[in-house]
Amino acid sequence: MNTTPETTLEVVRAHLHQISEITDADWDFFSSKLTRRDIPKKTIFLRSGVVENHISFIITGIVRLYIPKPEPTKEITFGFSFKEQFISAYDSFLTRKPSVYELQTLTDTTLLSISYDDLQKVYATTKIGNLIGRLTAERLFLIKSKREQTLLNYTAEERYLDVFKARPEVIKEIPLKYISSYIGVTPQALSRIRKRIS
Repeated sequence: MNTTPETTLEVVRAHLHQISEITDADWDFFSSKLTRRDIPKKTIFLRSGVVENHISFIITGIVRLYIPKPEPTKEITFGFSFKEQFISAYDSFLTRKPSVYELQTLTDTTLLSISYDDLQKVYATTKIGNLIGRLTAERLFLIKSKREQTLLNYTAEERYLDVFKARPEVIKEIPLKYISSYIGVTPQALSRIRKRIS
């Protein structure tokens, strides 16, 4: 992605501006604490057992949230995050306890991240910190809540259609084994669903 640091930052500011007014002073202080991270595809950038130390905004890319298992085929994918969304193992970030799940890039991914210590400084100095914390908490809650509700209320086919109706262009970027884990079916059952609706 050929973007300058300034245009990358403006993506974040425009996203936040949709939700709340941000003064130039608050933005300047907050943005000075952001660090750009370019992460190759298929990289686990937070492992279980490690304390999450960042809240990140996805500039480009797809991130998978999953619970690892000794046998990789038993991993439980419980969410995906896409560009212009916040991503963090926020429960670990808040409690300073090790994460029980992992974050992995599924494509080459660019993040703008703020550390725990820097966010505390932003909280103390500006109003924007509370907005970042709220949006990240809401994002993680919605990921978990949506998956629980769809597993309880929808058929496997409905769950598959629901996952990507908002972002149909990304389905080709996500391996079927992760999609099948997310919707709670075997890869074979997912193949049958895909054949039925194609």
